[in-house]
Amino acid sequence: MNPIRSSPACVLPPHILRHIIANGSDAQRDKALQTTHFSDQFREKRAGVQEKAAVTAAMVASPVGGKMRSVYTAEFKADLPGRLVRQEGGLPTNDPASDEAYDGAGATYDLFSEVYQRNSIDGSGMHLNSTVHYQQGYDNAFWNGQQMVYGDGDEDMPANQRLFNRFTIALDVIGHELTHGVTQATANLVYMNQPGALNESFSDIFGSLVKQRQKGQLAKDADWIIGEGLFSSNVRGVGLRSMKAPGTAYDDPVLGKDPQPAHMQNYVNTTDDNGGVHINSGIPNHAFYLTAQEIGGFAWEKTGKIWYTTLATQVTSNINFLDMANLTLAVAGQLYGSNSVEQHAVRKAWNSVGIALLETSNPNPGCMPGVLKLFKGG
Repeated sequence: MNPIRSSPACVLPPHILRHIIANGSDAQRDKALQTTHFSDQFREKRAGVQEKAAVTAAMVASPVGGKMRSVYTAEFKADLPGRLVRQEGGLPTNDPASDEAYDGAGATYDLFSEVYQRNSIDGSGMHLNSTVHYQQGYDNAFWNGQQMVYGDGDEDMPANQRLFNRFTIALDVIGHELTHGVTQATANLVYMNQPGALNESFSDIFGSLVKQRQKGQLAKDADWIIGEGLFSSNVRGVGLRSMKAPGTAYDDPVLGKDPQPAHMQNYVNTTDDNGGVHINSGIPNHAFYLTAQEIGGFAWEKTGKIWYTTLATQVTSNINFLDMANLTLAVAGQLYGSNSVEQHAVRKAWNSVGIALLETSNPNPGCMPGVLKLFKGG
């Protein structure tokens, strides 16, 4: 089997859609089947879309390297990008989805630019294009390799049948999906098994950091929920995932129970969802959360810098969790010093999720200076 590098990076995991198909009302099942069908259609077109990416407006660099956003509406169709409704510096449209997409793209751009000195998503001034009102009642959002696409959720359903609000309502969802573009441009992680779970984890991490930075929250005060506000009041849950407590984000008769593990002893071996990329991402997510709690302060600063530097300079396409623990530990040492508080926090966090790093003052250089030998704990 060829490595999967071009699956649609959708924020709503397939296991939720399967539960809705199995447990929902007729209308809810029909909506979930429709969303699954649209995603499958997109998957078939994805390779062709990516081949064209280099010559499309979405991949054109800004001549001045500044923030350049464009928002389009698909007008409830599937044609992309659709009709332009707002450009950089333009006035609000008074359409919530359009303005949320615009503002969310800006907040994501600002995190990467102002904190990590990255010139847009691809590092070369890429324009940030977004399309809203994709299809009729589409229950998902995705990065298609060159732009963002957002559905309206269940706004076309009767109030008592709604499960999802519009997908632009959650800033961390916007940050999550745009980070798939960063990962695509840097590590180009294989979208399967542990590399795929790390792909999803990077998106959750920086999506959460976009939201935390906008709110000015310290790591200890953030909710660490991905998809806050996405569920309607009919759903028993607070969001799609919890980085603080993986496996607790929702427990609903229709959507099922959050299946994410927080520790390697509960790692889920499955062929579904490209090897559980939306499930096992809970383990590296929790490692980041624990590191941020131990370091303290604003998570986008020191902890975020460790993870961003690792992604941008060290991660390769087939990396696994053990590799990631190894590299973040080494990067923490390079940035903040060997045996620093920050490096200790990284080591302690990975130990806590079942990936144990040897306590030693004589690191084996390995593939980069400062990398320590590792072993996987149970």
